[in-house]
Amino acid sequence: MNPQELKKALSSGLLSFPLTDFDASLKFNPTAYAKRLEWLMPYGATVLFAAGGTGEFFSLEPGEFTEVVRVAAETCRGQVPIVAGAGGGTTLAIQYAQAAEKAGAQGLLLLPHYLTEASQEGLIAHVKAVCASVKIGVIVYNRGGVRLTPTSLEILAEACPNLIGYKDGIGDIELMVSIRQRLGDRFSYLGGLPTAEVFAHAYRALGVPVYSSAVFNFIPKTAIEFYNAYAAGDLATTDRLIKDFFLPYLDIRNRGQGYAVSIVKAGATIIGHSAGPVRPPLSDLKPKEYEDLQALMARLGPQ
Repeated sequence: MNPQELKKALSSGLLSFPLTDFDASLKFNPTAYAKRLEWLMPYGATVLFAAGGTGEFFSLEPGEFTEVVRVAAETCRGQVPIVAGAGGGTTLAIQYAQAAEKAGAQGLLLLPHYLTEASQEGLIAHVKAVCASVKIGVIVYNRGGVRLTPTSLEILAEACPNLIGYKDGIGDIELMVSIRQRLGDRFSYLGGLPTAEVFAHAYRALGVPVYSSAVFNFIPKTAIEFYNAYAAGDLATTDRLIKDFFLPYLDIRNRGQGYAVSIVKAGATIIGHSAGPVRPPLSDLKPKEYEDLQALMARLGPQ
């Protein structure tokens, strides 16, 4: 899949980030991970992101990362494109990017570099270097320490033919409108705020038609139902699901730091497709929070 083909795939349909399976000793479990992907694929996600944020990229060491991407690429080959996460400082991000390309990924999601702030010049040099290191398509993620301006993205669009996507995890409406108006159709635009369904309608009004769904990991039927209703303009269905599920879900998620990942792993366990515990420094849901999520999910019926 060349970068422009990936851009087209990213421009419609539901996107998702599969969880990374760990065993009781917190080691990567490739067999369970392959089974997870086999379970999720028939539900119809357009693109799957291996070792992304929900897949705990930040807790994987390079050897594990390569294995995660390899298993995903081999399991989904010919059925669903795999985009791999890549991040860290420039030298390390290039190593991740090249390892992902070699392992069979069709694209990269370039995650934030590190905890330190960076100038626009530094960010431009960083993205340029990663894009130049591979031939596959790259999506840049504006989040955390990465806050590229419209001007910086315009420079990158000119310099990097394989930079084909922009994902927003900031939620700055003025910035998003400015980027969309400046870059037009040069990029595929993805909504990337946690629990993106809640923001989907607002983001479509800004020119961002697709989003990545974390809940697809444990309520895939409902996640697809929501997306199909959203795509069809069925406000009755999306409003019902936001009121009955997503807002109570957010209430549980917001009880702890890092729960955007922890609650997804808890949901997978509840539905019978456990991916094991989260790795520190994340922590699993507390028993009461787990019970509340279990009761909330029960209202949705079988998945």
